[in-house]
Amino acid sequence: MTTRLTELGLRPVEVLTREPAETVLEEDCLPTSHAVALEPPPVAVRARLELEDGTVFEGRSFGRRASTSGEVVFTTGMVGYPETLTDPSYFGQIIVCTYPLVGNYGVPGGESDADGMEARLESWKIHARGLVVADYSEAFSHWEASRSLAEWLDREGISAITGVDTRALTKRLRERGSMLGRLVVDGEPVDMFDPNHMTVGPLVSVKKPVLLGAGNDGGRVALVDCGCKHNIARSLLARGLEVLRVPWDFDLSSERLDGVMLSNGPGDPTTYAPTIAQVRGAIERGTPTMGVCLGNQLLALAIGAKTFKLKYGHRGQNQPVIEVGTHRCALTSQNHGFAVDSGTLPKGWSPWYENLNDGTNEGIRHSSGRFRSVQFHPEANPGPVDTAHLFDEFVDSLDG
Repeated sequence: MTTRLTELGLRPVEVLTREPAETVLEEDCLPTSHAVALEPPPVAVRARLELEDGTVFEGRSFGRRASTSGEVVFTTGMVGYPETLTDPSYFGQIIVCTYPLVGNYGVPGGESDADGMEARLESWKIHARGLVVADYSEAFSHWEASRSLAEWLDREGISAITGVDTRALTKRLRERGSMLGRLVVDGEPVDMFDPNHMTVGPLVSVKKPVLLGAGNDGGRVALVDCGCKHNIARSLLARGLEVLRVPWDFDLSSERLDGVMLSNGPGDPTTYAPTIAQVRGAIERGTPTMGVCLGNQLLALAIGAKTFKLKYGHRGQNQPVIEVGTHRCALTSQNHGFAVDSGTLPKGWSPWYENLNDGTNEGIRHSSGRFRSVQFHPEANPGPVDTAHLFDEFVDSLDG
């Protein structure tokens, strides 16, 4: 064999032997910040998702081992589950992730930034009532991860289920529409919870005004918190604005303001009557106003337009929209179950953006240029930042 290898211009491999090495642990092979965290094998606890139409999906429990219920909705985002779960717009809902692998990069810590907001999350807690995934990853690896998804859910008291055929479940929700459901863990009974007819503003809003960016000289705006994501506030602060974050029913006429920003939030927009009245007053005073997500619907209701509930909503980070009257398209982050009826807009108002999937309204604006809103999330988190420039346009419209 050695002669044959020599003829081919090759040399035989020398086999070396050595004494057995000292045992090396896996965590010694990687820097601490990049180590792969392995949870101990969980004890399997059976769980099932029961939809109100009688459909049942079997799986295994993780997170809090207790039954829960809510409106079952699906999101098409591939990443961003920490931001999604802490988005207050998901209040009262059980989230179905269409992307199959969830949990593989863990969850970041809850440290606060200089303005007192959670630096890597979108609010102070998880607002969803449950989570449904196809394949939960018990192992996670990310340099910012401080805990596993299961550990975080358990600490927050949120139930979850894995091993579900989320493709079949999503098809069911698309065909029948979003519906109520129960996540039943180990047979524990639970009543059905319906968030659709509740006044949820007080449950997700700040309780008293909070001043952010004190001393910023770009102008003073009120951020009406109907369940506001932190990144809306961050986006305003990054543009040099002084931001007064106020409760959902705050009297805007009591403050000197250069502008008003209406936040996202959960639930039926018609249940926000005090907010709608305040928005109407801001318009009458001529205060430049912009709305995001729920804010689009509140602005529409304030001017006398109508809203309606979508069959299964828009939730994810890949929703395409087009600016009306142009060929300018953008991919957007969205999370809403209601929409504005463009046909009911009064004189002087027009649709601004439309959804390229179903043609529904994605924004409205007034001919004066002082009042506008979008149904999607220009602040993203998670998702693309194609439309972040809309915050710049809002700043340009201010009275400061």
